[in-house]
Amino acid sequence: MTASSTFLVGVSTGLWVGLGLIVFLLIVVLPSAIKIVREYQRLVLFRLGRAVGIKGPGLVWIFPIIDRVTWVDLRELYLEIPHQTAITEDNAPISIDFIIFYKVVDASMSVLQVQNFAGAAQNIAATTLRSVVGDMSLDDVLSKREEMNLVLRTKLDEVTERWGVKVTNVEVREIIPPPTVQEAMTRQMSAERTRRAVVTEADGTKQAAITVAEGNKQSAILNAEGERQAAILRAEGFSLALSKIFEIAKTLDANTMSLQYLDALKQIGSSPSTKFVVPMELANLLSGVTGLTGKSFGGNSNSGGDGNAR
Repeated sequence: MTASSTFLVGVSTGLWVGLGLIVFLLIVVLPSAIKIVREYQRLVLFRLGRAVGIKGPGLVWIFPIIDRVTWVDLRELYLEIPHQTAITEDNAPISIDFIIFYKVVDASMSVLQVQNFAGAAQNIAATTLRSVVGDMSLDDVLSKREEMNLVLRTKLDEVTERWGVKVTNVEVREIIPPPTVQEAMTRQMSAERTRRAVVTEADGTKQAAITVAEGNKQSAILNAEGERQAAILRAEGFSLALSKIFEIAKTLDANTMSLQYLDALKQIGSSPSTKFVVPMELANLLSGVTGLTGKSFGGNSNSGGDGNAR
């Protein structure tokens, strides 16, 4: 092999090695050098171990060999604190769990000032909870949950502020009092429900009695009004009847009344009774009728005699 051919082989080999190195860089190194940071994210960039700043959002170029990055999420996050046992001011053990809502406000401080925020926040929260509950009575812990949430948030925020983290809210989820207190609370709730049921039943009975009384009152008023109207109508009818009788009586003469009495005697005579009590007025009337009858027959016989004389 000549020197020229050896040179050409060496050049071609070096060319292939160079191309392979370029391909390796494009495949392996280039993706590590390009970072796409979202709007809610930031990159804390360390170059040769020194923090050089915060990068993002958007496209960020780094040197993979000398640069290291730490991702930071700027969205509001939450941390669940499991049940913690605390002693109240009146020496009652109580178990409480709650949730911490927090947000990173300084990405650099959240990386440089604390190694593990979740673990640190959980321990600080447990300590703060015991401090807060120790200054409150059991009744206050059970009834003043909003006040306890506010105190916990304020105390936690004072600690996490130096870490570049803002505690936005604290919510107590569950409070478990001692078993004896739970039994007392159960009895109290049962008694309260019984009292409310009795009060409700009494109010219902009262309203029902009032309604019935009002109904009876209205019924009595309506009945009285109806009877009054009926009495007025009966009185008016009786008055009209008497007026009619008086009007008719004025048109009757003695002979008509005599005929009426005779008709009455006829009806009395058809009855099975054997004794009758006749008023004096009827006896006088009958004597008058007899006189009238005699006069009538006497007149007829005189007329006949005169005829016979002729």
